[in-house]
Amino acid sequence: MPTLERLNTEALRDTVRTFRDAVRAHAGGLNRLNVYPVPDGDTGTNMARTLDAVVAEMDGTDPDDLDATCDAISHGSLMGARGNSGVILSQIMRGIASTLKTQAPVTGAKFAEALQAAATGAYQAVLKPIEGTILTVVRLSADGAKEAADAGGSLVEVVRAAQAAGRIALANTPEQLAVLKDAGVVDAGGAGFLLLLDSALYVVDGEALPEPEEDDGTGGAVAAAFDQPAQRSGSTKIGGAGDVDVADQRYEVMYLMDLADEQIDAFKQGWGAIGDSIVVVGGDGIWNCHVHTNDIGAAIEVPLDLGGRPKQIRVTDLFEEVDEEHAKREAAMAGGRTNASITKAGGGLTPVTTAVVAVCSGEGLVELFAQLRVQGVVTGGQTMNPSTSELLDTVAAVNADQVVILPNNKNIIPVAEQVNALSAKHVMVVPTTSMPEALAALVVYDPEASADVNYAQMVEAAESVATGEVTQAIRDTNSDAGPIKEGDWIGIVKGDGIAAISDSPHGVSIALLEHLLEDDAELVTVITGEDATAESTAAIEGWLSDHRADITVEVQRGGQPLYPYLFGVE
Repeated sequence: MPTLERLNTEALRDTVRTFRDAVRAHAGGLNRLNVYPVPDGDTGTNMARTLDAVVAEMDGTDPDDLDATCDAISHGSLMGARGNSGVILSQIMRGIASTLKTQAPVTGAKFAEALQAAATGAYQAVLKPIEGTILTVVRLSADGAKEAADAGGSLVEVVRAAQAAGRIALANTPEQLAVLKDAGVVDAGGAGFLLLLDSALYVVDGEALPEPEEDDGTGGAVAAAFDQPAQRSGSTKIGGAGDVDVADQRYEVMYLMDLADEQIDAFKQGWGAIGDSIVVVGGDGIWNCHVHTNDIGAAIEVPLDLGGRPKQIRVTDLFEEVDEEHAKREAAMAGGRTNASITKAGGGLTPVTTAVVAVCSGEGLVELFAQLRVQGVVTGGQTMNPSTSELLDTVAAVNADQVVILPNNKNIIPVAEQVNALSAKHVMVVPTTSMPEALAALVVYDPEASADVNYAQMVEAAESVATGEVTQAIRDTNSDAGPIKEGDWIGIVKGDGIAAISDSPHGVSIALLEHLLEDDAELVTVITGEDATAESTAAIEGWLSDHRADITVEVQRGGQPLYPYLFGVE
């Protein structure tokens, strides 16, 4: 193909679309660059979903209209940004689009100017910029482009200079952030950004795009491309405002926000007091906001105190975030559907004084909840967080004027707590954080009692349960229970973190039960997930029979993904 001397509207659109496709292809490799001990569906997936929104908006415009194309890139990235990396990427895309909109076709000098605007916008969006991240990579790429442009470089020379400078910057990120060096990886966001320059070179000069690779334990295609070390040492830290343990800032809160521009500095300071990794982009009264925090409620309340309004609230547990759940969300979004599967009242269900709406994941749990007289089920959990509107729709549909919601995940509690103010019904939220807690609460549920009475009884029942869960680590790390190897099975206790480690699911389950079982325990509920095997379940039941024959054991088929066993002890 001939080398382009200028980037016209068609080439710009091709670059954005190629970038989206490249990030999609490399999403798994980018995700594996993140520094977490459990499956993480963060950077690659969030960047891909952000770009999906950009392309969707762009596809609705005249392909020959540069102004409309650039406006679509800006608006699509603002409204569709996902995660910390997606919000920063949106500011990069907005900086590029706003600059290119003023001149067509685009020369090397203009492309360099666009990258400078992208870098400036990215830094301005972050309350506490940290070097060794995507910010550094985009800034040094822009510097490389400017140097080439100042020397009279052509479009392809400028883009290639930006790419070369960005590769060096990415390779150096582990020297700037100890958390990256400890894990033996480069910055995932920076690696994703370089795919934009790869895509531009592909469109401008036909240079082949980097090929994604299968997961071979080395961090994926992007890490391999820059010859980064494959070994990972123990670390449970994440990049942000310094070295922050996962447990210190566990939750990612994101929302769109209506707020007057003159209040945005006060908003950022309010968030700065409760969290880090703060990124705020937008303007003209509409903002896309991202923070890592332990205080979900406070993160939602800050704009309310300033006369603003948060909407489309999303809360993610950074420790439990997983690729598989993101894939389900992506599939749902791609099909134009919501992520909730709602069982509504009316199918032969009789009216009751108080109905229950529960959130769960797994066909077995849906069936079990139905047997326990739950009228509305919203499928979700972990990172598949239903929105307030999805919960509101289900509450409106059940056959009762009073409703109790069981969120069954800490992420979903603050979202559920918004429903009462928006509904004509009286809604109470029992703050369950696990399926065993929900089952205990449903045992005392009385459909003919008021929501207030049910709330008191169900809270007491849920609080009487000690809960644990089993999942698999995908990184080497350290924990209070000892060193963890990639592939180990880990047992997590509510409130205590990782309590048990083993090379088998039944081995870690037994160790977890030894931690959970007190002398006065009377009942163990075992909820099996989609990856539970008959052999492992039999081994667990056999151990309980041999060592705690005094305890009643109930095994329920849940079918939940990623967690082969959930335990509740009463």
